[in-house]
Amino acid sequence: MHTNQQGWVPKLLIALALAYLTLLVLVPVAAIFVSAFSSGLGAVIQALSQPDVLQAFWLTTLLSAGAVLINAVLGTVVAWVLVRHNFTGRSFLNGLIDLPFVVSPVIAGYMVLLLFGRQGWFASLVDATGIKIAFALPGMLLVTIFVSLPFTIRELMPVLRHIGVEPEQAAYTLGASGWQTFWRITLPGIRWGLLYGITLTLARALGEFGAVLVAGGAVQGQTETATLYIFRALDDRQYIGAYSAAVVLAAFSFVVLIGMEALRRRTEVEA
Repeated sequence: MHTNQQGWVPKLLIALALAYLTLLVLVPVAAIFVSAFSSGLGAVIQALSQPDVLQAFWLTTLLSAGAVLINAVLGTVVAWVLVRHNFTGRSFLNGLIDLPFVVSPVIAGYMVLLLFGRQGWFASLVDATGIKIAFALPGMLLVTIFVSLPFTIRELMPVLRHIGVEPEQAAYTLGASGWQTFWRITLPGIRWGLLYGITLTLARALGEFGAVLVAGGAVQGQTETATLYIFRALDDRQYIGAYSAAVVLAAFSFVVLIGMEALRRRTEVEA
């Protein structure tokens, strides 16, 4: 009796897992690809060649690159401080890192309007500097950084704990400066964790919708990202354009997933 359960229970669980993933992931992705190419490859190329579509993808690229760069640098600093130093408020700061996981992206976009909008707290500062933040690229970048904030930090913290402080202290003993120790000892030790965090940040930034919608206003040709274009195209019944843009984002996602898997395996091998 026990042998039979060992035989059919794992198979049932595997079947349920495959059915679950197929229903929620494979079927929708396949439907997008089929719908995009239903009118032929030429229609897809034509849809993706429109100026507003190219602008939307270019803006998505800028926002994603900016979020990756800033979170990679400042996320490394925050992870270092949280792991290597004890100070008053450390637990609060550590919990604050996960705030983007529980706060709706729409609320993050609204906070930008509340702070930098026409009636915002810092409206006078915005007027004095002439730098537009709400309904402009800076505001969209801020919310993209916010929603992708935790990934690099959370990936680096366990890696920093794992490598410990002994290699760094040995470098200091031999006369290395702080920067020399970081570039030659710390960075090589955390590089795969950092790259994995960057990959997660990129994936999150590419797919952001709600925060950039509120903070940027989705102005066609100006503050419209790829995800916002897809939403507008569906609303305007431009289905080929919407499905084609979705296919491009899905292709990016697959590349990111492959990169994540490669980095995960490399990290496990070195661990």
